[in-house]
Amino acid sequence: MSTRSSSPTIVDVARQAGVSIKTVSRVLNQEPGVHEETRAEVLRVVKALRYRPKQSARSLAGGRSFLLGLLYYDPSAAFVGRVQQGATLHCREVGYHLVVESLHHDTRDLQEQVERMVMTLRPDGMILTPPLCDSREVLDALRESDTPFVQISPERDLPDAPSLRMDDIRAAEDMTNLLISLGHERIAFIKGAPDQIASAHRYQGYLDALRAHGLQPDTQLIQQGSFSFDTGREAAHQLLSRTLRPTAVFASNDDMALGVLAAAQRLGLSVPGDLSVAGFDDSPPAALVWPALTTVRQPVSEMASLAVDLLVRRRSDPAAEPVHRVLPFELVVRDSTAVRRRG
Repeated sequence: MSTRSSSPTIVDVARQAGVSIKTVSRVLNQEPGVHEETRAEVLRVVKALRYRPKQSARSLAGGRSFLLGLLYYDPSAAFVGRVQQGATLHCREVGYHLVVESLHHDTRDLQEQVERMVMTLRPDGMILTPPLCDSREVLDALRESDTPFVQISPERDLPDAPSLRMDDIRAAEDMTNLLISLGHERIAFIKGAPDQIASAHRYQGYLDALRAHGLQPDTQLIQQGSFSFDTGREAAHQLLSRTLRPTAVFASNDDMALGVLAAAQRLGLSVPGDLSVAGFDDSPPAALVWPALTTVRQPVSEMASLAVDLLVRRRSDPAAEPVHRVLPFELVVRDSTAVRRRG
């Protein structure tokens, strides 16, 4: 009669590692208070035995769902994709699963939607992206359900929740300074979505740089967009159809900057010979188009990964003080910008 070996249990792991079942549980649940040597030995045995804890057992044992939620409403697919990628990869590393939900921030029953979601999923925490990270309805729903959350790029920091951001004002100022250093003075700017604080901050950085160099902002060179390819293309068409065209266009994100490239090509303008173009985000298409796009590298994936880390830690230590961090950005200079052609 053949016998089939049973799957290893937490008892087997504890026995082989020489620790208690409680210690194994604490290691698997990413809880503090375990010596690093012990933690490493437990994980070694888990790997050697190919032990796989049942998700339901883990949840019941620690009062956790091992789910984190990501809420977004953003017209830029590139931004959302990078947030999701960074969060998903780190969730896998720490034994969590990510649930991604799109919500319109202007819907009348937004708070009820979030409340239903929390009741159904029982997430251990939520990652909030703009503009939902500043929505009173979303924040109220999460506070009432005692669900921890982390804000990514909020308008303002809150005393009861961690937040992660970059300095949009300084980044936009540095990009505008780069264009000025290349000899450009007629620098057009395409604003982002009006309901997102990043749009106002990037516009402010553009204005600060112009004024610091004694250049007066020209309202004829300012166009409203909404972080989408189509609005970037439409804004660029308006700017580039004028008799006195700008010599450079700075778009508030890469999607709109790609729209500028498309408009320039349709009008027969050479980039960067006739027109320099700069974006913001360093999304994947920025390096693939021709000419490759000069842009600001926003640490989106890093912020998402750190948000996961903060939520997992907060679950283990609810009394910990909220962290408010500003992550560094980087100017990425490529082929879409050049010294202004004279004449």
